[in-house]
Amino acid sequence: METYQLSKQELRAVQQIQLEMLCEVDRICRKEGIRYNIIAGTLLGAVRHGGFIPWDDDADVALLRPEYERFRAACETELDAERFLFQDMELTKGYRWGYGKLRRKDSLFLRRNQEDMEYHQGIFIDIFPLDSVPEGRLARRLHNASCFLMRKLMWSPVGAKEEENFWKRTLYRIVSRYPEERLKRRYDRFMRRGNRKYEHSPWVRILSFPAPAKECGYRRTWYQRSRPYLFEGKPLEGIYEYDEYLRFKFGDYGTLPDEKDRKTHPITKLALPAPYSGTPEGLDKERNCR
Repeated sequence: METYQLSKQELRAVQQIQLEMLCEVDRICRKEGIRYNIIAGTLLGAVRHGGFIPWDDDADVALLRPEYERFRAACETELDAERFLFQDMELTKGYRWGYGKLRRKDSLFLRRNQEDMEYHQGIFIDIFPLDSVPEGRLARRLHNASCFLMRKLMWSPVGAKEEENFWKRTLYRIVSRYPEERLKRRYDRFMRRGNRKYEHSPWVRILSFPAPAKECGYRRTWYQRSRPYLFEGKPLEGIYEYDEYLRFKFGDYGTLPDEKDRKTHPITKLALPAPYSGTPEGLDKERNCR
């Protein structure tokens, strides 16, 4: 299928829907006393732009594993189920990613080559759990190899369509037949064993998402201390030591990338909920957020 090109108005609508979901995460976490942080491009956007990076079409939240489990449990009773849906591997059939997504129900944001996934694919934000990894750099690199293989196993149904190299695409097709339930059990054992074994390590990471190659992880302390940032005029919690974190992740984060490097997710179909599917006046409608 052909890639769908978001207009500036549609991109702004997607961002405002994601802002609703960020506000919902903040509301639940404040009520339940759960520590969360906006991270990655979302934190960079808060620091550099006061909100979304202008060309960005996603948002990222991270919680240390115990807080993530509390948040997932809280969603069962506290989430605004009329508008939103929480997905992860434990809850959602066909879902193959080792982290959660909060989705807007009455919307569609169909990622290219994921059209056959059987779960709802509305506009989303990523909810990342951070798990313990080894303290030593060499041990982290060896652990990273296991994370890489696990991630490719999860991603194989997409790689079977997206990979351009014939031999790699064929390998993905073979690997994609690995039974879903076995994959989920294998990932769960890998995650739990690591959190027990490396419980006191100063390093954590998202197991099923690439980590910086040099260190193969992030400092745990970054996620243990937060402060509010104004994000699109709304206060959201983010990493207190933002400069140290952003330099670690992005280098010279104050310099804008070249226009050719300003990328969005490739999608094949978009459907916006009301009022965003209507007039431009609806795009900046005030939402419930402290």
